Amino acid sequence: MVDRWFAENTFHASEFREIARLVELKEKQGLTVSVGLPALNEEKTIGLVIKRVRTALMERLPLIDQLVVIDSASSDRTAAIASELGVPVFQHTDILPEVGSHIGKGEALWKSLHVLDGDIVTWIDTDISNIQPRFVYGLLGPLLRESRIQYVKGFYQRPIREGDKLLSEGGGRVTELMARPLINLFFPELSGIIQPLAGEYAGRRALLESLPFYTGYSVEIGLLIDILEAQGISAIGQVDLERRIHRNQPLGNLSQMSYVILQGAIRKLEERHRIELLTEVGRGMKLIVQEKDRFNLEVREIGDELRPPIKTIPAYQERRKALRAK
Repeated sequence: MVDRWFAENTFHASEFREIARLVELKEKQGLTVSVGLPALNEEKTIGLVIKRVRTALMERLPLIDQLVVIDSASSDRTAAIASELGVPVFQHTDILPEVGSHIGKGEALWKSLHVLDGDIVTWIDTDISNIQPRFVYGLLGPLLRESRIQYVKGFYQRPIREGDKLLSEGGGRVTELMARPLINLFFPELSGIIQPLAGEYAGRRALLESLPFYTGYSVEIGLLIDILEAQGISAIGQVDLERRIHRNQPLGNLSQMSYVILQGAIRKLEERHRIELLTEVGRGMKLIVQEKDRFNLEVREIGDELRPPIKTIPAYQERRKALRAK
C-alpha cells in the first residue's frame, strides 16, 4: 500500500511550474487560495519571502488571493518589515482572544485559520533564505490538479551549516533520528512520507478546520496522523521542492523538540488504540546542563496543548458565515 501511494502521490514542483495553468484550474473550480506566513524573529528573511512569493504569484499571475503574516510577538523588526511591505500582520495572541493563547507555532497556525479566508490554505515558514515561488506553487499544484488529494507536504534537500561551511546533507536531524523511526514503528502507513515534520504544507479548508491542532512542535505529526485516520493515506500528497536552506537549531533545542513530538505521537497512539501510555511518564523532561566543569539536572515541564477543530469555535463559525454571505 505504501509503495503504491509513494508512486501515485509523490510529485515534483517542476510539474506545476506553468503557473497560468494553475490559475486556470483555480478559477475553473471556483477556489480561492490563502498563504499564511508564521513568523518569530525572522527579520533577516521575512522581506525576501514576502517579495518573492507576492511578485510571482500575486502580481505577475493571480494564483494567491491572500497573503498574511502571523507573528508570535517577535522582538525584532519582523512585524515592522512585513507591514512596511504592505502585508497584513496579525499577532496570534490577538486572534480569537476569548479562547486564550498558547506559545507555539501550532497555535499560530490554528488561529491563522480564522483570518485566512481561502478555500485552500498554505503555510510557509519564514526562515527560508533560498525561498522561491516553487515552495508555494509546488504545494498548490497537486490540490488544484488532483481532486482526491486533500493535504500536501513539502520535502527537500536539507543542507546544514557547520561554521562558515554549508554542507549538502545533514539537516532534518529530528526527522531522521526520531520521527521517521517512530512512524515506521507505530504508524507505518505514513512511512513513505519523506519529511513528516516539514514546515511547508497546504490543505483544503474543509479538512483543516475539522482537525485538532497541537499548539507547538507536535503540530505537523499530529495533523498527519489525524488526516490518515479521517481520510486515509490516499488523501495525502508530497512534493519535491528541491533545496531548502534555513536557520538550523542547536542540538539541545532539538532534544526538547523531539521530546514534545514523541509525546504528541504517543497521545495519538493512545487515542487510536484506547490505551494509556503517558500516565506515568508525565510531562517533565530532565535536561542535562553543563556549567564549566560541572553537570546539573534541570527538570522542565515540556509538552503541547491540543486545540479542538476550529470549526467548533463560535466566532469562527460566525466569520465563515459572514464571508459566505458576501
